[in-house]
Amino acid sequence: MKDLFINTQLPVVTSDRILYTSSNFARTSLLYLQEIGSLQVHKPHSTGRSGLSSYLFFTVTDGEGELTFEGRTYFLHTGDCVFIDCRKQYAHSSSEKLWSLSWIHFYGSNLTAIYDKYLERGGRAVFHPVSVSGFLEIYRRIYELADSDDYIRDMKINSELNYLLTLLMNESWHPAEKHRDADLKKQNVLPVKQYLDEHYQEKISLDFLAEHFFISKYYLTRVFREQFGVSISNYLMNRRVTKAKYMLRFSGEKVKNIGYECGLGEPHYFSRVFRQMEGMSPLEYREKWEK
Repeated sequence: MKDLFINTQLPVVTSDRILYTSSNFARTSLLYLQEIGSLQVHKPHSTGRSGLSSYLFFTVTDGEGELTFEGRTYFLHTGDCVFIDCRKQYAHSSSEKLWSLSWIHFYGSNLTAIYDKYLERGGRAVFHPVSVSGFLEIYRRIYELADSDDYIRDMKINSELNYLLTLLMNESWHPAEKHRDADLKKQNVLPVKQYLDEHYQEKISLDFLAEHFFISKYYLTRVFREQFGVSISNYLMNRRVTKAKYMLRFSGEKVKNIGYECGLGEPHYFSRVFRQMEGMSPLEYREKWEK
């Protein structure tokens, strides 16, 4: 169920919003919409909240203003985007260059973990995308779904919110305004990834990589994670386990030999690592996919 409210009190703010009530299934199992809308400020205007079980995304479609979040003030301009955790206190206000905003409040049982990963990999409260049109198009589609009688709109809204998160991750992890020297630093670790892809079967240590590529291991660790979103050890382990899965499914090689060929070593260690990542032993994995 939803309600549509249009505030026509022109002296301060004109707004068009949908307060959306999703199904119980959506609230327990999906990303779900709480509110979506847009506003036009006609006089300098401020608002602030805290303690909401919600995440907020909004785009400045015109004008200027500022956001205060986690003790920091951000000055916002047309085309800027905001993504914040509304359980924490925040406030935003228009400047004399009166702004227009389009916003989405949403939540989900797994969204806290997603937001934590977003922050871990460099996501920011405020960023300026290369193009804001993709975000505005998602906003338009979600608004139309929320305002419709589509009987599976909660599923469709979930899909659009997932796409919004994907776009947020992409834009914020690789912002257009990166400094040139930071770009060059990140390029320096690409040969490391290529080496891991080619030599994952071999014994590889961080000390070896640092010496081989003439780079500080502490710097290498940090920049590799910044660029590829995963630690070197986890990347290497994923590469090895993926190869093991291919061999278990598409080769006749004995299980006890596959660990050695994939760089995972002796059978007992191979089995333990494989079970940790796949939830079953290598033999169980092979038998499951042979059925």
